[in-house]
Amino acid sequence: MAGQKVTGVRRIINAGGYSIAGFRACWQHEAAFRQELLGAILLLPLALYLGQNGLERALLVGSVLLVPLIELLNSAIEAVVDRFGGEQHELSGRAKDLGSAAVFLSIVLAIAVWLLILLP
Repeated sequence: MAGQKVTGVRRIINAGGYSIAGFRACWQHEAAFRQELLGAILLLPLALYLGQNGLERALLVGSVLLVPLIELLNSAIEAVVDRFGGEQHELSGRAKDLGSAAVFLSIVLAIAVWLLILLP
């Protein structure tokens, strides 16, 4: 029926499909996401190996996964801004710069976590 809310298992299946579509779109259109995801694929096994306990492994893994997660959000912001046209606008530039700054901070956080855990 039209207008009826999708609930239960069907909602979960639909949400999974939307997520996969988002990953595919970001992989296809965003070189930074591809680089960050490939970096994560390389670092995740290393994080599991180098962490001395569950907490260290969780911090190492979480800090690595945070980078592509923030890149997904940044790419979403950029897509919305670009949707409204190519003309220069201060707020559009600010939105893109703020998203980029968030990605940068997630990378700084990942580096700091790795250094603090792995350096004696």
